[in-house]
Amino acid sequence: MNILVVGDGKVGYTLAEDLSAEGHDVTVVDSNPEALERAEEALDVLCVHGSGTDVKTLLEAGVENADILISVMASDEINMICSMMGKHLGAKYVITRIRSPEYTDSLSLLQNSMGIDMVINPERGAAQEISQLFRYPFVVDIETFARGRVELAGFLPEESDGLFGIPLKELGSRFVKVLCCACERDDRAIIPDGNFVIKPGDKLYVAGDLMSITHFFKKLGRNIQRVRSAVLIGGGHISYYLAKTIAGMGVDLRIIEIKPEKCKYLAQVLQDVTVINADGTDQKLLMSENLSEMDAMVCLTDRDEENLMAGLFGVREGAKKVIVKVNRLGYLDLIKGMGIDSVISPTRTTANNILRQVRARARSRDSVVEKIHRAVGGQVEALQFTVNEDAPYLNIPLSRLRIQKGVLVAVIVRKKQVIIPFGSDHIEAGDTVILMTRTSGISSLEEALQR
Repeated sequence: MNILVVGDGKVGYTLAEDLSAEGHDVTVVDSNPEALERAEEALDVLCVHGSGTDVKTLLEAGVENADILISVMASDEINMICSMMGKHLGAKYVITRIRSPEYTDSLSLLQNSMGIDMVINPERGAAQEISQLFRYPFVVDIETFARGRVELAGFLPEESDGLFGIPLKELGSRFVKVLCCACERDDRAIIPDGNFVIKPGDKLYVAGDLMSITHFFKKLGRNIQRVRSAVLIGGGHISYYLAKTIAGMGVDLRIIEIKPEKCKYLAQVLQDVTVINADGTDQKLLMSENLSEMDAMVCLTDRDEENLMAGLFGVREGAKKVIVKVNRLGYLDLIKGMGIDSVISPTRTTANNILRQVRARARSRDSVVEKIHRAVGGQVEALQFTVNEDAPYLNIPLSRLRIQKGVLVAVIVRKKQVIIPFGSDHIEAGDTVILMTRTSGISSLEEALQR
């Protein structure tokens, strides 16, 4: 497809990188010549210098032939203007980044009046991701599928769990409704089979319905009580959305923000939240907050470096769970081994949401991709599909299908039933199917499952 990305910041560059790698014809527009030069040297994309709100620039970039226009510039207002102009000039499908809370209640009106097909909000998505991590404090990565019916949770097994040295096929009798579907070992992704043996140092990913995942962790002896107290470093959009998301859940929440005007605003719009006007990276202040007694510390300033340093201090001071926001994807490998529990990346979350929409726009005849979640440093994709009526693999036992190497059919959701499939199980029209795969770019089940 012809895809026009307007804005070559962190999100725009990541999108251009991912989309060009999947074989799309990508054009990048930005007013910063240095950013364009970097993209042109590193990526297989066409770059156009100019403003995303300039008609001549958009026409030069081929907006009239664009299957998808994605506007991810720094300003919400400029993104909306660019999207409206792009739609008027012929772009078939328009995706716009709108982040400010002030537009939350009027998004439907804005979409309808401006011709915007899809709105993305990285900060709101990051807040939802953090709230999910609050569900199990010991989990390092978690995602929900099938409208919340299925959870995929990544955690670090411990000796006391009783999982080491036992083949998965033997563990299956203990945990019937939970599937061990991926593993990270020595920075390498593994899609395990029944003979796979868990070792110390592995990061294990398990999938199942919510009750089964909770029962699994409870049977391991883990404390499944959700986070009850948390301190947020930084009072930006993510902190606002997170406070709104967990409102009424009984979480003792504190927000530390250095800018007085932000503190005043947060204190006015948030209830039952303690807002502290101070430097959240000041170690004396953090020590006074008794981090060792807090269930979670979440570092959400605008600077990745400050988040990392504050997070490391939280680890040293004994915070039970430390979550750090990082936008520079290059830092993700650096963080490994630092003791920081979980890393969230609004950049990566945004890219995943847009990739899902791009693949869905490919209109495969057998299925529609509805969700993409990347794990193990992007080496594994968890994909959610809805199966159409004319799919060629319907009602055929999985054992009789040729399943692509590196692909695992992890979960089938049929109406309200969550199925951990075996070889005798089959796929029906209308099912939701969740795949785990080490192959990037799969846009339909037919690519992975063949008769």
